[in-house]
Amino acid sequence: MKNPNEQSVIGHLEEMRSRLIRTLVAFIVAMAAAFIYVKDIYQWLVRDVDQKLVLLGPSDVIWVYMMISGVVAIAITLPIAAYQTWKFVTPAMPQQAQRAALIFIPGISALFIIGICFGYFILFPMVLHFMDQMAGEEFSTLYTAQKYFTFMIHMTVPFGFLFEMPAIVMFLTKLGILNPARLAKARKLAYFILAIVAVTITPPDILSDIIVIVPLFLLYEISISISKFVYRKQLAMQDDATAQA
Repeated sequence: MKNPNEQSVIGHLEEMRSRLIRTLVAFIVAMAAAFIYVKDIYQWLVRDVDQKLVLLGPSDVIWVYMMISGVVAIAITLPIAAYQTWKFVTPAMPQQAQRAALIFIPGISALFIIGICFGYFILFPMVLHFMDQMAGEEFSTLYTAQKYFTFMIHMTVPFGFLFEMPAIVMFLTKLGILNPARLAKARKLAYFILAIVAVTITPPDILSDIIVIVPLFLLYEISISISKFVYRKQLAMQDDATAQA
């Protein structure tokens, strides 16, 4: 006779496998759909480039198109991955927390897009302009497609994930893993880490650092405020349940 705990673990692993497969299938389908329109997406992304991007090898164009399609697929798949995660953890959550957690899904998508837009419309052109000024007249600039889009992705995609901070904090607070006291206690360490991230990915000038550091610090403070709101609401619900009992 099998151990019930062992059966439960196997069941959880099977469910996790199933949801990971669904997410992977959604990513592949989204990537295939994005690849169909990748030339149009490419033309829009290079609309402000004064020169044609250079290919150094016959396979570079496939690499560039696959990279663009992959980023688009991540943005499309993110709400699906969030929904699959929600379905996986809901059995361990109270009924009211389940309904509240479902609201996170559109929020996660919106925050990711906002982060991408911040990186693409603000940070990326600022850093590119700085690099062009550094080159000056001493160098002849010739961008390869692979280098250009690798640089662009490094300046945009990380901010899509960094801007998820408020939604993740809210979700973890709902699960009881985080609370506002822990977040406030870790503020100095969090600021230090966020400052290092900002300084690492920006040009070596104070203005660029501030433009990136301020939104990241603001996101952390917003996360603490959201955690306080969720935590107080949970305490109020527990007090009501205790009073009714």
